[in-house]
Amino acid sequence: MIGAPQYNEARQETGGPSRSNDLRGQPGETDIKARLIGLEALSTTDLRIEWRRLYRATPPTRLSRDLLIRGVAYRVQENADGGFSPTIRRMLRSRSAGSDHRGGPAVSPAVILKPGTKLVREWHGRAHTVSVLDEGFEYQGKHYRSLTRVARHITGVHWSGPLFFGISKRRRAVEAGADE
Repeated sequence: MIGAPQYNEARQETGGPSRSNDLRGQPGETDIKARLIGLEALSTTDLRIEWRRLYRATPPTRLSRDLLIRGVAYRVQENADGGFSPTIRRMLRSRSAGSDHRGGPAVSPAVILKPGTKLVREWHGRAHTVSVLDEGFEYQGKHYRSLTRVARHITGVHWSGPLFFGISKRRRAVEAGADE
């Protein structure tokens, strides 16, 4: 077995992982396996130290021991294998370009309805017609600030107005896909 002496040196006589070599040095394939196995034996404090050394940043304060082990193991393997290819990095960068500062997707603008548009929805066997105004909506001669308030008036419960009247972007995207 190639590299077996290196692997055996990294193991204690009891068969447990060695802490003497922690995660230092230039690894071979068996060294990486030994290093990954050795992570289980490290204390949480030692794992935080390894995180700081590998990521050059303080680990998040509420990160569990399991996630610390996974994060350190990922970085050890990434350093040994070279990480993502430049192509994958470019793809990830381009896909994350449209996200906001918190890491989620950017909020898409709301659906804009032109004044004078009539929205019709059948609910419990009755047709309900809403007129879009410059400032709000009109339903049964009464002015409402939002479609959601109109939907609540009609149904008696909270309901998204755009969803109730079928004008959500998601639904339009599904319908557009069905037309093709």
